[in-house]
Amino acid sequence: MNRPPLVVLSGRPGTGKTTLAQRLASELRAAYLRVDAIETAIIRCELARPPVGPVGYVVAHDIAAATLALGTPVVIDAVNPVPEARAGWRRLEVVGRLVVFETTLPDGAEHRRRVEQRRPDLADQSVPTWRQVAASEYEPWDESRDGSRHVIDMTSTEQAVACALHRLRQHDDNHASG
Repeated sequence: MNRPPLVVLSGRPGTGKTTLAQRLASELRAAYLRVDAIETAIIRCELARPPVGPVGYVVAHDIAAATLALGTPVVIDAVNPVPEARAGWRRLEVVGRLVVFETTLPDGAEHRRRVEQRRPDLADQSVPTWRQVAASEYEPWDESRDGSRHVIDMTSTEQAVACALHRLRQHDDNHASG
C-alpha cells in the first residue's frame, strides 16, 4: 500500500509555518492540523492552562495517524521546539511518508516585525510577543537525533512554496524509485 505524505512544518513562531502549511495543504489536498488550534481549544475548554505541555502534540499525533490510515495526506503546523516533539512525527512513518520542513527567516529585523504585527486568527488565541519568542526554547536541529529536514527560507512566500513543492516532488520520485 502506498503511504500518503505526512508533511511536518517546524520552526520558531513568526517564521511563516502557518502560511506555508496552509498553502501546502491546499496544493496537496491534505488535512491540515495546527497544534496552535488544538492547544487553543484545550485552553478554552479549561482542560489545561498555558503552556499546555505535550498534550496538543499528542492529540495532533493521534489525529494525524488516523487520517493517514485512511490514505489522506496530512500537513502539520507546529513549532516542534524540542527533540521529543520531533520524535513523535517520526513514529508515524509506518502510516505516512514523512517530509519535514523547518522554516527560517534569516533577517532578524523582519522576523521581529512579523511577530510584532501578528494578530490572533483563532477565537481566544493568544500570540507570543517578540520578547516571548526571543526567550522561548527552540533546540537547534540535529539530524542524527531529530531526523532529516529541509530548511525553507520564508523571506519570499512564493519562492518558499515553490521550493517546498519541488522538495515534495523529489521526495515522491525517490520514494517511487526506492
